Amino acid sequence: MAAHIDDLVDFDVALEKYDPVLGFEVHVELSTKTKMFSSAPNVFGDTPNTNVTPVCLGLPGVLPVVNKTAVEYAILIGLALNCKIAERCGFARKNYFYPDTPKNFQTSQYDDPIAYDGWLDIELEDGEVFRVEIERAHMEEDAGKLTHMGGATGRIQGADYSLVDYNRSGVPLVEIVTRTIEGAGKRAPELAKAYVAAIREIVKNLGVSDAKMERGNVRCDANVSLMLKGADKFGTRTETKNVNSLRAVEHAVRFEIERHAAVLNSGAPIVQETRHWHEDTRTTTSGRPKSDADDYRYFPEPDLVPVVTTAEWVEELRSRLPEPPADRRKRLKADWGYSDAEFRDVVNAGVTEAIEETIAAGTTAAVARKWWMGEIARLAKNADVEILDLGVEPATIVELNSLISSKKINDKIARQVLEFVVAGEGTPTEIVAARSLAVVNDDSALGAAIDAAMEAMPDVVAKVKGGKLQAIGALMGPVMKATRGQADAGRVRELVLQKLGIEG
Repeated sequence: MAAHIDDLVDFDVALEKYDPVLGFEVHVELSTKTKMFSSAPNVFGDTPNTNVTPVCLGLPGVLPVVNKTAVEYAILIGLALNCKIAERCGFARKNYFYPDTPKNFQTSQYDDPIAYDGWLDIELEDGEVFRVEIERAHMEEDAGKLTHMGGATGRIQGADYSLVDYNRSGVPLVEIVTRTIEGAGKRAPELAKAYVAAIREIVKNLGVSDAKMERGNVRCDANVSLMLKGADKFGTRTETKNVNSLRAVEHAVRFEIERHAAVLNSGAPIVQETRHWHEDTRTTTSGRPKSDADDYRYFPEPDLVPVVTTAEWVEELRSRLPEPPADRRKRLKADWGYSDAEFRDVVNAGVTEAIEETIAAGTTAAVARKWWMGEIARLAKNADVEILDLGVEPATIVELNSLISSKKINDKIARQVLEFVVAGEGTPTEIVAARSLAVVNDDSALGAAIDAAMEAMPDVVAKVKGGKLQAIGALMGPVMKATRGQADAGRVRELVLQKLGIEG
């Protein structure tokens, strides 16, 4: 059963007695053209069970072939994480039965990963840097996707039946495993979010993954345990599986810390298990007892030869690395002219790439920040989702700005149009046309609204005639109301001055 709020210990109270210990396993789907061990297309969103081959389906007698591009992508990830690259590594069979794994084993790496012994410096919101040690980054294949039908929650519990799609089965994965993380204290949830955000940024900039968390391209298994302050022995850990948003990672870690503290304070032991995250209630529920490596009966994959790297190959790949994230952020901040606070807000909101793409698509840095950190951020907050999860594309911002620049709509209308875009009504241009939202700049229509406003507000007219031109603003409200907020404010001002015989 899900834990109730009454079962939790307040976060700050929990940290007075316990120190959190973290560990993360981040799964990155690689954006290769084909799958890890077969020629099946690696494409998201196609008709279920169409991107498959006999290898994907685990049919008798088939033989896998390693995808060289996937190996190169894995090496690039390892290099970006400051890892050592193995001169020779192999694959292993991880044996378990589940309907989304038709072979009844996953081809993975066990004791000889492609990359190991790395580190990543994570910058938190106030600029503090926390080093996370990387134990390994290894290659493997993804499982298929199960859709549970007939239940209330979309999970297997309570479902009438399940549908399986093997399109994802065999998609190349790199799993990045951290070493145990101690010392984060009250910043543990923030560190969790920042770490996953950093991994997402790295793999996206490398060009090795689409890195769309809502599609499952980047998923995090978050391990949490608590140890008494001053103790030298770790507590029992739980692993919250397949968390696929930055906000959810942060909330899941915080929730598990509060839940662990409550269980420990009651005198009960923590059960070593996997747990499921529920975004709607922001709670976790029990999954299954956590398996150790021995339970999977790993053994070397007999159908694949080892992967052998050379110094020349690794250095050639190293030459393809983009600039380090910290250097890139410094450059972008200077190029865009943002203040330290403005740029930190952009980074913390996770919209650096979105702003970069918006600028590249045709807006200024100031316009891009205004939209992403203003109206889009407001809509995301109201919907209680990550900014990028709204699905707004950079091209949408460019189109909105173009409509404003051409005076077809004003800022107020543009904000309304954006809401309709998020609601799925179409592009900004289509919405403006369909909803008749274009700015009213017809002089006859504006003149009638202005005349009515001036007749109703003679005192304001007198002030304007007396030289207080700022008083025109008082006339703007009734005019906007009469035109449903679609009046061209600049043209309204010009017509008011004309009607009163005043040169503007």
